[in-house]
Amino acid sequence: MKKGIAASKGYAIGKAFIQEHEEIVITDQKVNDIVEEKQKLHNALDASREQLKKIKEKAVKEMGAEKAEVFEAHITLLDDPEFTGQMEMEIENTKINAMKAVEGVTNTFVMIFESMDDEYMRERAADIKDVSKRIILNLAGKGGDAFSITEENTIVIAHDLTPSDTAQLDRSKVIAFLTNIGGRTSHSAIMARTLEIPAVVGLGDITATVQNGDFVIVDGIKGEVIINPSEEVVNEYKAKRESFIKEQEELKKLIDVKTVTKDGKRVEVCGNIGKPEDVNQVLANGGDGVGLFRTEFLYMDRDSAPTEDEQYDSYRYVLQKMEGKQVVIRTLDIGGDKTLPYLPLPQEMNPFLGYRAIRLCLDRKELFKVQLRALLRASIHGKLAVMFPMISGLEEFNQAKEVVEECKAELRAEGKEYSEEIQWGIMVEIPAAAVYADELAKHVDFFSIGTNDLIQYTLAADRMSEKVSYLYNPMHPAVLRLIKMTIDGAHKHGKWVGMCGEMAGDETAIPTLVEYGLDEFSMSASSILNAKKIIMEQ
Repeated sequence: MKKGIAASKGYAIGKAFIQEHEEIVITDQKVNDIVEEKQKLHNALDASREQLKKIKEKAVKEMGAEKAEVFEAHITLLDDPEFTGQMEMEIENTKINAMKAVEGVTNTFVMIFESMDDEYMRERAADIKDVSKRIILNLAGKGGDAFSITEENTIVIAHDLTPSDTAQLDRSKVIAFLTNIGGRTSHSAIMARTLEIPAVVGLGDITATVQNGDFVIVDGIKGEVIINPSEEVVNEYKAKRESFIKEQEELKKLIDVKTVTKDGKRVEVCGNIGKPEDVNQVLANGGDGVGLFRTEFLYMDRDSAPTEDEQYDSYRYVLQKMEGKQVVIRTLDIGGDKTLPYLPLPQEMNPFLGYRAIRLCLDRKELFKVQLRALLRASIHGKLAVMFPMISGLEEFNQAKEVVEECKAELRAEGKEYSEEIQWGIMVEIPAAAVYADELAKHVDFFSIGTNDLIQYTLAADRMSEKVSYLYNPMHPAVLRLIKMTIDGAHKHGKWVGMCGEMAGDETAIPTLVEYGLDEFSMSASSILNAKKIIMEQ
């Protein structure tokens, strides 16, 4: 048996198909004709663009428009001067061949993204690798369709599956996939959940362990793989598969059901989103609202900050889509592991303890005001709550509210509408805010606990560090005590508390959080129905 990361739930029993990509040899060879080499690059970019358009069309039909948007992002990457423009400059400045230029620029970008603490951002390196691989294959004259599967009940096994590979899987034949690398937030894992096929990733050497044609059982619940099992084990997993299918059908019955605990407390179960289109998945899974809209993604993958009108359109779209359900939007949380090419930040020894989030916004007030004005204008279109990240004490919250008042005055002078019903809250992700919660609660409308950073700061354990990652424990007594202090401090003054970190969707943590009196749980859309079920059992 092999153990990996359960990326998409379910059980599958079928035959192994090992995906093998032909290796392209990339040399350091210089070129004599720079113009010709640049034209080769442009031809490869054009071919890649056409291929991605076709893949996107197929993905729209099979997975829906919002999941297919990843390929629009890939197409945009092909036109990004920060990415492909640098490849062209490499050819021009160093006379290096196009393949080597693509490889060099890609490695730089991948290194930046993979060094980020945010798991979602780390996984975006896969997008860059996917696009780069496509360009190189086209430069080598080997671009084209993905591998083809001819047999039913096939389990695809690969070192990694790119978003393009995953989108092109034939659902009538492929029933699961396994990879050596990857995590729960990789695009391939997200797409597996959308396609509703089991997937186990991060298996290390599954491509070397399994042979083509092997009979394989995939346990997408425990993240386990059984190779050439006995008939008895096969029958056991067939029964598990049938039971799982019934459970999933039962969960769908909860889509329109309000989440109430056994003692009668109403609890909100919401979704986290990074892009406006993600709201569709929250609604499809019966979300009570949006508990976290990570607005930094509106600022990324572009050459300049989004304008007020661009942001207004994004916020309005989400508010209107939610039709009166609450949308909690976090103001710009940049710095630390997230950087912007057009917003240079100072080099710091400890960037996670430095110039980031609300600290940056209060210092770059004009940048902050553009976002606040857009939020205020959008507030007339729904039920809006705004929270400030990285708050350590009352002074920062009051300073942020002063900027809000400045923006309100400007909008009034311009004759532009905004709602006075907006709730203003803070992220509790610094231990100081949790300890001081009973005082902060007198001034804010709500708290949202960001457990990813709260755990990291409380235990002084960087979860990205392999040497200390074992210390990163959501159920550590000190972490639980800070969460309880936050909830009690808020309730003392009649304020509500949400949680938008990974812990909110953790099946093992939910019962404790319900016991503590957490009012709102916010998580990835695919976890909402299961969380509803667990909460209703408490």
